[in-house]
Amino acid sequence: MLGDFALYLIKPSHYDDDGYVIQWARSAIPSNTLAVIHGLAADCRARRVLGDAIDIEIFAIDETNARVRPERIARDIAASGGRGLVGLVGVQSNQFPHAVDLARRLRALGVQVAIGGFHVSGCLAMLPDMPDDLKEAQALGVSLFAGEAEGRLDAILKDAYAGQLKPLYNFMSDLPGLEGAPMPMLPASGIKRTAGLVTSFDAGRGCPFQCSFCTIINVQGRKSRYRTPDDVEAIIRANLAQGISHFFITDDNLARNKNWEPMFDRMIAMRRDDGLNFNFVIQVDTLCHRIPNFIDKAAAAGVRRVFLGLENINPDSLVGAKKKQNRIAEYRDMLLQWKKVGCFTYAGYILGFPADTPESIVRDIKIIQRELPLDLLEFFCLTPLPGSEDHQRLAKAGVAMDPDMNKYDLEHVVTSHATMSKSDWERAYRLAWETYYTSEHMETVMRRAVATGISPGKMMFLLIWFYGCVTIEKIHPLEGGYLRRKVRRDRRPGLPIESPVTFYPKYIFGVVAKHLAIARIVWRMALVRRAVKRDPEARKYMDQALTPVTGDDLDGLEMFNVTASARAAADKAKRRLAPA
Repeated sequence: MLGDFALYLIKPSHYDDDGYVIQWARSAIPSNTLAVIHGLAADCRARRVLGDAIDIEIFAIDETNARVRPERIARDIAASGGRGLVGLVGVQSNQFPHAVDLARRLRALGVQVAIGGFHVSGCLAMLPDMPDDLKEAQALGVSLFAGEAEGRLDAILKDAYAGQLKPLYNFMSDLPGLEGAPMPMLPASGIKRTAGLVTSFDAGRGCPFQCSFCTIINVQGRKSRYRTPDDVEAIIRANLAQGISHFFITDDNLARNKNWEPMFDRMIAMRRDDGLNFNFVIQVDTLCHRIPNFIDKAAAAGVRRVFLGLENINPDSLVGAKKKQNRIAEYRDMLLQWKKVGCFTYAGYILGFPADTPESIVRDIKIIQRELPLDLLEFFCLTPLPGSEDHQRLAKAGVAMDPDMNKYDLEHVVTSHATMSKSDWERAYRLAWETYYTSEHMETVMRRAVATGISPGKMMFLLIWFYGCVTIEKIHPLEGGYLRRKVRRDRRPGLPIESPVTFYPKYIFGVVAKHLAIARIVWRMALVRRAVKRDPEARKYMDQALTPVTGDDLDGLEMFNVTASARAAADKAKRRLAPA
């Protein structure tokens, strides 16, 4: 028997190319939106927003690591009097088709459903008219939610309890402050379904930059809003109390959080004075090293991995995407400073800018391998995501874009390119991964790890994760996990349900074959790791990427000479460095 009102919060996954929901025994990336909404719901329950006698029972489900069963949800709600709400939260564009499919089954069973997230918010923020997929959801009786839920969830719950949900709740013009807001929080039972027991929180929202491919600036705004250092400390301590010590701070750019220094100082004090042990993954821009003390204090606060929006090494591409803050002349200095404090470096790299060809992409990746001390490079197709300026511009111009939102996952080609055909672009995407993650380069990355004081074992694990996801699971590492689950009947509507006679043998054979393939990779990489660790000169390893930055870089490195725009960027840097 459930409580007086059942609130199911579901972060949906999306379909793979065969129509099966992408789901794992252990998934990689925790859902911050699920943590945020769960924390807000827990606060509503504590404040008894539905009345002193009404209890709210909350269920948080991350579909990347747990199966959603609409019929069971509907049955449980009905058994307790029929008062409840299913909130599909944080729904991105690639997840929206599956979210609607779940909503359709729930609505047919009489369950109230609301959908929120970047797809709904981005479409309403940037398009003149509501697109057909949002209208389809409303026609099913689904309520749409645009904006952020701080200060608004009370009203949604009251409407749902009364059975009077509105078709649309649009708060895009009124983004709330975060100071003192209820903390993002998930129960440990859900966090334990992630690889590495990682949870997440946002220390701030919004970004001041204007990247044309970005949805964050149009959904969360260009004016940054922040949690206080007290708020952040409370989040960390609450998670430590339930045995969780690994965090992903989801701010798109933590370096532009005005509270970064007092926040880091607080974390440093917690580690030093209270003996607490915790660590972080953060996201920052490529000019963060120019902020005095930022990198040193980040490392002292517990930052162990940093994700950088490198995006490209062609200045023309960066300017065209309005990512003018990225200066390729600063990349090596910035990366070496992170290596100096022992941090793993990840970088996103976008494929499909106007000047890109398969050949130029391979050339540029090989330059990165030689000249930049990056550990992990992950590739994305330039995608006009709903909510971005790129999507708005193409929609206004009537440019054809793939109508299937399930493909808007940054892995699929969904629109045309100035010079590459669709097949060429898809080939370039595959070539990018194959070019960077060679056995030779992965050994180089491990040697650089030892030389910069990073565990070669941890580096090996991350390399295997990225390489294995792409080559074995045929899926992006950010959507990866351990032990892929497939449920025979959980297939995209319109595709046939496979016979048990064919489905189960194929699935079991696939699991066994993938584990054998992973075992071969682990064996090969373990041999490399052992050789590196036994090398008495390993800590003295040096190559072009690890060489300290000098003024000669701007003339000698290939990345500054490969294109006219790169040479112009180098010349501009020289003028900036020249004595007055």
